[in-house]
Amino acid sequence: MIVRDRFPNFSICGLPFFLSGETPDWHHLAHRTTDDIRREGIDLLLEHEAIGIDPQHKIVTVSSLDGEHALLVYDKLVIGTGAESANPPISGLGLPGVHMMRWMSDAFRVKAYLDQRLPRSVVIVGAGYIGLEMADALTRLGIDVTVIEYLPQVLRTVDVKLGRLVRAELERHGVKVITSTAVASIEGIGDQLSVMGREGVLQTTDMVLVAAGARPETSLAESAGVKLGPTGAIRVSRRMETSVADVFAAGDCVETWHRVRGGYSYLPLGTTAHKQGRIAGENAVGGTAEYAGSLGTQAVKVFDLVVARTGLRDDEAAEIGFRPLTVDFETWDHKVYYPRAQKLRIRLTADQESGKLLGAQLVGHRTSEVSKRVDILAAALFHEMSVEELSELDLSYTPPLSSPWDPIQMAAQAWESKAWSLASGIQEKVQWDKL
Repeated sequence: MIVRDRFPNFSICGLPFFLSGETPDWHHLAHRTTDDIRREGIDLLLEHEAIGIDPQHKIVTVSSLDGEHALLVYDKLVIGTGAESANPPISGLGLPGVHMMRWMSDAFRVKAYLDQRLPRSVVIVGAGYIGLEMADALTRLGIDVTVIEYLPQVLRTVDVKLGRLVRAELERHGVKVITSTAVASIEGIGDQLSVMGREGVLQTTDMVLVAAGARPETSLAESAGVKLGPTGAIRVSRRMETSVADVFAAGDCVETWHRVRGGYSYLPLGTTAHKQGRIAGENAVGGTAEYAGSLGTQAVKVFDLVVARTGLRDDEAAEIGFRPLTVDFETWDHKVYYPRAQKLRIRLTADQESGKLLGAQLVGHRTSEVSKRVDILAAALFHEMSVEELSELDLSYTPPLSSPWDPIQMAAQAWESKAWSLASGIQEKVQWDKL
């Protein structure tokens, strides 16, 4: 196993919680330690980088930190180079105090800057998952946070209505949010940084964190002649095979089979990477496993809210030929007579013609079992259930946690009612026109 840094099998998703102090020891971010991996009989080459692949002779060229090169011969090869931070077209990204957030080394640089410079203000460029989790983390440290987003809403993975709830939660905790604004440059002004838009200064701050998304790291694969897909990620089969014989690929560097779309998407998610890696590894040693596909199921905690989604949004479903109907539903997360009931917002999307469930989005309090409920919806999507079948599931109930009809089943019934009303209206109109 060739690893470019010193941190094999570390949870990159946990970095915001290390920086916030909620997970104070970064060693705890390791899924398995170096010793754990080596005990499995795996040879680790830490702080080595694969810089070229010769698929004809089945050789990988490896470079170490001291500049030495080695040639490793393989029978089968698995590429898992992941993704890299997207560099937006902003001048000044190399200035002191401007940081990216992707790898363990990035987190250590941010931690050192926080500890040594004690910034009182931070600007975060980008309002996706990492940007919002870092806004939460830095606010916990008593730092004034401003989030600047190019698009009109924060967290574009959910619909605008739910994005507004997330923005309100950020602002409730003192985060300044600026949307529909492009950052053009960052300039050093004494000990501070000026974040500039096209119209001038947007914010003066002590530190800038750029979290503008990720793009697949494919340069190594391309050196072997591996073909890329239309998303710019490595094209793979459901067996995680690339276009080059005996070379597999998995994780954030590859395209992902989407079960609802029936095609490939780019979904750089930790859960997806783990599953694909297992498939690639099994097949590299002679197996015949096939990746079952992703639904894009994901969740994020922003202060006291949890936002989750699975499957397709209304616009995404329409793009690929479905006739989607999306219904918003709001209810209590458990029986309201039991203390501390919280409102739960569910946005359910399904096909009007077949009733097939297509996707869902949820926003609720962090105590509202949002993650459990999106997982139920993901399981229903995985098995291609209809909205009616979702309503028929035998789900658990106790007043402190739910209702006899779980909120997602109430949402399903609300969807069926709306679909029936629309269908009845069409039938009534047809009958009236005939008259």
